[in-house]
Amino acid sequence: MSGSVYGKSFVISTWGESHGKAIGVVVDGCPAGLALTEEMIQEYLDRRKPGQTKFSTPRKELDRLEILSGVFEGRTTGTAISMVVYNENHRPYDYSIIAQFYRPGHADYTYDQKYGFRDYRGGGRSSGRETTGRVAAGAIAAAILKELGISIYSYTKSIGPISIDYEKCQKEFIKNSPLNMPDPEASQKAEAYIQEQMDNQNSVGGIIECVVSGMPAGIGQPVFDKLDAALAKAVMSIGAIKGVEIGDGFAAALNTGSQNNDSFFYDGEKVTKLSNHAGGILGGISDGSDIIIRAAVKPTASIARPQRTINKKNENIVVEVQGRHDPIIVPRAVVVVEAMVAITLVDYLFQGMTSRMDKIREFYRR
Repeated sequence: MSGSVYGKSFVISTWGESHGKAIGVVVDGCPAGLALTEEMIQEYLDRRKPGQTKFSTPRKELDRLEILSGVFEGRTTGTAISMVVYNENHRPYDYSIIAQFYRPGHADYTYDQKYGFRDYRGGGRSSGRETTGRVAAGAIAAAILKELGISIYSYTKSIGPISIDYEKCQKEFIKNSPLNMPDPEASQKAEAYIQEQMDNQNSVGGIIECVVSGMPAGIGQPVFDKLDAALAKAVMSIGAIKGVEIGDGFAAALNTGSQNNDSFFYDGEKVTKLSNHAGGILGGISDGSDIIIRAAVKPTASIARPQRTINKKNENIVVEVQGRHDPIIVPRAVVVVEAMVAITLVDYLFQGMTSRMDKIREFYRR
């Protein structure tokens, strides 16, 4: 298997290369009757497309999406949805020089070891451009979640050493920040920090935070298919993500049990928790509170500084990677994290429909 398929009940399969003719995705398992248009999906793609700020690659791609199947008269038909985005500004000759050596921080060496050769045009399948298909599929998943009263929003929590102050955050400012940060002051400081690193021919990383509200309790599988394990796998499958945490994450290791445990409380209408250190998931199953996920994004691997590496003859050389590259991946990756979370939640919600006999009887005896 090529590892390009994800999901069990809501299944996506991405295809295409960075500098090939096109890139796309097939979505299977979407129910019939969902309102869906190319414009709805384009809103999500516009959040990740390159060339929008000075902090992204100058490669200009409109990322215009075309739905090829599975939608008729603005509604899903229940059959496979195939979507394509044609690459319009691909310049594979820009990368011909890297065919004979391995770029530090990239998948060049590992792809060569696995396949015996590689698509060196911008990294081929290992390129961040592969996420175009994920985002298109995520837009469909988000539309399904909206029908169920579940919302997701993601943002940049930190860039390098600069982190947001939750008391100063303004959710509506996320769209106005070139870095997708909800804290205007932190965004301004982070912009200056990135510019400083760009001037030094360097790149930076950061942390993305994703919050899910309205998720019902009881969604998830025991043991190996826990909901938090699935979310971690989904987010970790995104290129450049090097760490994932749920709720307090690694900070939980610093607390005592009395500090870490979330107390339950019945408010007369529903069960709630007095805190949410668990991040909305207990025993691999959603508990009804907000699901909180964070993803650590490494600095962009392509930098113009001299770096030591080897060529295909195993000769030690020094290279300076040229081309059109993002000085920071984080802002464009925000919507990708959101998409993978949405896809996973829909997949698990659909699986959860068969978890209880009373729910099955309720559905089929109406």
